[in-house]
Amino acid sequence: MRDLQKALDFKKSGQLDKARDLLKALAEKESENATILYECAVVHDQLGLELEAVPYYKKALELGLDDGKRRGAMLGLGSTYRALGKYEDAKSMLAAGIAEYPEAREFLIFLAITLYNLGEHEKSTSILLKQIAETTTDAGIKSYRRAILFYADHLDEVWQ
Repeated sequence: MRDLQKALDFKKSGQLDKARDLLKALAEKESENATILYECAVVHDQLGLELEAVPYYKKALELGLDDGKRRGAMLGLGSTYRALGKYEDAKSMLAAGIAEYPEAREFLIFLAITLYNLGEHEKSTSILLKQIAETTTDAGIKSYRRAILFYADHLDEVWQ
């Protein structure tokens, strides 16, 4: 585990290529270690190597991760699928994340982006409006919270 810590230190200090090299070597040696596979996926994502990240995320999730890493892996894989244009896969993974972690608003944001990519603009906008209304600290937005939440579900309605 000393090598894993060294790789994480490289990652933390911005030496992503060194971290990637070490994590790939560790993943080859310890192909059943979900934590190593997860960290390997993350560093690939951080380097913009999304396609290479996918199998690491999938295997890490299959093997089982502790709750925090599982949450990160589900979001990471969903976001990575979206970045690769695999919108339906992204939607499925992010929806699974929402079901498993209903308090994790980040899944909703990435789902909204994915829905936009799928042409589901009304649903995408609705999700984003609700998240803004429910989480903002901005006084101006807070003063219109009730209206924003109402319109989030009535975007296409017109009143005469």
